Amino acid sequence: MNPVDAGRRDFLGRSAAFAGVALAPGVVLYEIALARETGKAASPAVRWGMLVDTTRCASGCTACVDACHAEHGIPAAVRPTDAQWIRKVELKDLRTGAIRSAPVMCQHCAEPPCVDVCPTGASFKRADGIVLVDRHTCIGCRYCMMACPYKARSFVHEPTTGQKTDTPRGKGCVESCNLCVHRVDKGGAPACVEACAQAGHRAIVFGDLNDPASEIAVRVRAATTTQLRADLRTDNGVLYQGL
Repeated sequence: MNPVDAGRRDFLGRSAAFAGVALAPGVVLYEIALARETGKAASPAVRWGMLVDTTRCASGCTACVDACHAEHGIPAAVRPTDAQWIRKVELKDLRTGAIRSAPVMCQHCAEPPCVDVCPTGASFKRADGIVLVDRHTCIGCRYCMMACPYKARSFVHEPTTGQKTDTPRGKGCVESCNLCVHRVDKGGAPACVEACAQAGHRAIVFGDLNDPASEIAVRVRAATTTQLRADLRTDNGVLYQGL
């Protein structure tokens, strides 16, 4: 074997080992938390997702945003640089003039660009499709923010207050919608889903996209749905109806 090839193979082997170590912290932390709650790890047989029915989403309603802020201890966004895990947007069809309101958050992609560019493994995807950020290994480089096509990630510029046990936050880290993973692992639904239902709109359905009997799977089969920027082929776990 060529000495250069041998050296290169040795370097790649060491790099792969390092990558495994870098990826481990976030995965292990969340897997341990899940195992403690349920006695089992996240399963690749499950694909958690959301269906947003824009025909039910009320313009001007911020129930989902308010619930997210309260659940995760996030102050209301008043500046462009403030953290915002979910935001309401107004969409206008230029052909018909029809206006739709819809929440936009991390799309929990099957092929997440944020994970691909993260140098430390802080951005990672669980086996059940939930995309997360481990603040303990995030170095604040913000590569993931640049890679995300949905502007779904925020950088924490200032010290945080009002910390929530289930959602640790910290200055210098990137964060985004975690699909209320602490609720999901206990058999519940994300806070935004519950808040939307309590507001009487029921515009957001949450569930296992891989379970043909689940409400979300039934709705997806029955209605025309779309993924934001489907042309990017990130295979989002969040789908929209009525766009």
